[in-house]
Amino acid sequence: MSWPVVVVRSAGEFFAFCLDALRGLFRRPVQVREFVQQAWFISSVSILPAALVSIPFGAVIALQLGSLVRQLGAQSFTGAASVLAVVREAGPIVTALIIAGAGGSAICADLGSRKIREELDAMQVLGIDPIQRLVVPRVLASMLVAVLLNGLVSVVGVSGGYLFNVVMQGGTPGAYLASFQALGQLPDLLVGEVKAVLFGAAAALVACYKGMNARGGPKGVGDAVNQSVVLTFMLLFALNFVVTAMYFQLVPQKGS
Repeated sequence: MSWPVVVVRSAGEFFAFCLDALRGLFRRPVQVREFVQQAWFISSVSILPAALVSIPFGAVIALQLGSLVRQLGAQSFTGAASVLAVVREAGPIVTALIIAGAGGSAICADLGSRKIREELDAMQVLGIDPIQRLVVPRVLASMLVAVLLNGLVSVVGVSGGYLFNVVMQGGTPGAYLASFQALGQLPDLLVGEVKAVLFGAAAALVACYKGMNARGGPKGVGDAVNQSVVLTFMLLFALNFVVTAMYFQLVPQKGS
């Protein structure tokens, strides 16, 4: 079978899997205990790496933009450029990458091991839907943690950018904050949260799909984990492009 056919077939199967997961959101009973356990697990493995990564992200953005706007003679807008870059772009992307790399890989490995041990087949024999029982709580937990983690990453990233701009580049604290108030608006924050929700759902869906379709024993589980991380990264950047393009088309920018 040629690779284009395999790609199209896999895409169709993944789309059908997403529809089944969407239907499972409205089915009862709700797996509250599984949801709480997964939310706690994803947050416990994601909070510290996300906070540590967001500091250099905010610092690099502040340093690069600070140098650029100084060359253009617009140093007073350093704060607006840095904060908007972190809130709208860097925050959701960092959140998604951490969740996909830490939480998503663990989800894929867990479901993959269940698959090769034939636990998923046993659940189906007993009349239990694995998607409604296992996938839906993980998707909801990933979405919730992504929203909360995005807020943490944005705060830490903005704080790091502010510190590096004021301390290392000699910026004025008042100008840094005033420029953001002049150009920033509430939809900038909302689009960041929307991205975080979509990215969290995408990371969990890809991880669950690859895990529940793992084949070939333990080696197949390892391959599924690797594939899930790579595919999630590719999907996240594509989603980010689409959402950002729609945002600029639908929301008028302040000061323009």
